Amino acid sequence: MLGVFSGSIVPPPDELVAAGSRTPSPKITGDALIKRFIESSAGAVSAQVGDEVHLAFTHQKESLLLPRSFAVKDEIFCLFEGALDNLGSLRQQYGLGKSANEVVLVIEAYKALRDRAPYPPSHMVGHLSGSFAFIVYDGSTSTLFVASDQFGKVPLYWGITADGYVAFADDAGLLKGACGKSLASFPQGCFFSTAVGELRSFENPKNKITAVPAEEEEIWGAKYKVEGPAVLLAPK
Repeated sequence: MLGVFSGSIVPPPDELVAAGSRTPSPKITGDALIKRFIESSAGAVSAQVGDEVHLAFTHQKESLLLPRSFAVKDEIFCLFEGALDNLGSLRQQYGLGKSANEVVLVIEAYKALRDRAPYPPSHMVGHLSGSFAFIVYDGSTSTLFVASDQFGKVPLYWGITADGYVAFADDAGLLKGACGKSLASFPQGCFFSTAVGELRSFENPKNKITAVPAEEEEIWGAKYKVEGPAVLLAPK
């Protein structure tokens, strides 16, 4: 899966900008990245929201245990990869029918967080149990919400393209060819929300996240680390 967002939606993270500046390497634009993905992926499906957002996914080389899915409801776009162990109880919690899958559940959970929930974003993601990574874009508020499970069972990466777009993908090789060293593995157990304005751990929301420059020979420009002792949230 792939999500590409302009700087007006997601300001490029300073640590990834710095990583690319330390070791300049070839990059391509956000549009070229989307084109490359679609041309190289059988049966690719894409959706563009104005000039600022482009989402795409394919079932090519998909794991049977960690499928990819895409849905749109009430201007909320969601790419989801993985499977939730507690999907049944979450359906009941959000008043959904038995046919609702993970991508629909995440959209409803996001809507509840945005419209009604009296708790912080870390609670919404912390209650998801399983293997997952997802990208949610709310077209009504121009808000982005991205998260990865606490064990990083579904790979997720982010980087900066040549024209300053921020890209998220489950394929490191795809972003390496587009973002150069302005690239990092999205930290497990974390979420990024433009409403919050920063990257945070949903397991340990009060702990600071720092970016450490990676070694020259590594694919990454930086590595993220959650500081302090772990205090895990129990899924409900």
